[in-house]
Amino acid sequence: MLMVKFYKYHFTNMWVGRNNMAYESEESEMTKLSKFNSAALISLRLHNLWQDVNNHSRKGAYAMWNADLDRLWCELAADVIPTAKGEGDNDKIIKAYEEIKKRVKEHAPITNWKTSLGFEGIAEHQQASQAKQYEILIEKEIFLRRLQNKQGKGTAYLEEDDDWE
Repeated sequence: MLMVKFYKYHFTNMWVGRNNMAYESEESEMTKLSKFNSAALISLRLHNLWQDVNNHSRKGAYAMWNADLDRLWCELAADVIPTAKGEGDNDKIIKAYEEIKKRVKEHAPITNWKTSLGFEGIAEHQQASQAKQYEILIEKEIFLRRLQNKQGKGTAYLEEDDDWE
């Protein structure tokens, strides 16, 4: 089909047309393959990072969980390009993420979940701090999952013309 369209518009010089066609087609295929491979590798990296997030959050390894979420941000932030005026949707995303990071820092240092410290147990202020860290890390994770889905790199896809009724 592609060949038919090409010859329709370039029938005067068949040999040059064929050579250009072959070159353009090969280059186009290479570009498509490169984009596909890049998308597959991004998906694989994201998948592996989400596995780490799941494992570290379940173990109560808050510091590693937070580091995993920061790595996910680095993967997703490449497509969050700020505008010159700082008023676009991407700017709002960046500000929201910075606000979450600020709240995490307010409860630093990030400590792993502990149920007891020998015979003395954990002080109430440490328990409260760990509980707050847990809540903020969950919020950070949900934010990143939603961003991934919004970028079309996740599992939830919402088409504008979807009719759920």
